[in-house]
Amino acid sequence: MQRGHLDDLRALVAVGQHRSFTKAAAKLGVSQSSLSQTIRQLESRLGLRLLTRTTRSVSLTSAGERLVHTVEPRFAEIDAELDSLSALRGKPAGTIRITAGDHAIKSAIWPKLAKFLASYPEIRVEMIIDHGMTDIAAERYDAGVRWGEQVAKDMVAVRIGPDTRFAVIGAKSYFANRAPPNTPQDLINHKCINLYLPTYGGLYAWEFERGGSELNVRVEGQLVFNDVYQILDAALAGFGMAFVPEDLARPHLAKGRLKRVLEEWCQPWSGYHLYYPSRRQSSAAFALLVEALRYRR
Repeated sequence: MQRGHLDDLRALVAVGQHRSFTKAAAKLGVSQSSLSQTIRQLESRLGLRLLTRTTRSVSLTSAGERLVHTVEPRFAEIDAELDSLSALRGKPAGTIRITAGDHAIKSAIWPKLAKFLASYPEIRVEMIIDHGMTDIAAERYDAGVRWGEQVAKDMVAVRIGPDTRFAVIGAKSYFANRAPPNTPQDLINHKCINLYLPTYGGLYAWEFERGGSELNVRVEGQLVFNDVYQILDAALAGFGMAFVPEDLARPHLAKGRLKRVLEEWCQPWSGYHLYYPSRRQSSAAFALLVEALRYRR
């Protein structure tokens, strides 16, 4: 097959992955009109309709699904092999895509990544903030980051952060005319700031444990964010109670801006872990990044 035909197939794979001409064109570095023309030419050459287009969406036809399912793994293998060849010239290179939450990136990844990138200028890292339980294989990520308890058993998991506790906090102004909760069940009588998690179908249920008993509580309030730092800011402003990683709350607790409650119900979690499929062929760049992020006590 001619090289141009391979580029056409890559274009189809990109559209199939993103279900969007806009996102696929941005990834490929081409215009939407050019990408659309490429797909039309591929369909004409094959004599098959590969995409179903509407004014709001684009999806693969059954023929398109079959073609993408066949060629996508081959392109992944080729890309991985090209990345691995960089080791032969002593300069690891390639792009590594990671999905993680905002707190994981700031606390466990970025402090080490900044030094790593300075040492390996030909390695490119894409970090996508996502609080959902993303299927990293389906979404074409090299790795994801979750709490240790959340990593699937068929994944390779590498600890990249220490054990972490969460804290239930509120501004002193919030508690000025309210009695603090004595048990997690008391939270139903309080205004709380929620975290939106798409994978869980909506709002995150606050997780507690005491004496071996686990308890999840769904709270109510005026505000919902998908960013833990915005949740902290809202709590500091007195809009309600929040459930945030302890390290975020600690400086504000020390300065008296926040009050902590239910501390005995907040047990340690097993820290952030980088995870990836066990079948993944590790490139030199990826192996170096894993070692750079690995948590060392």
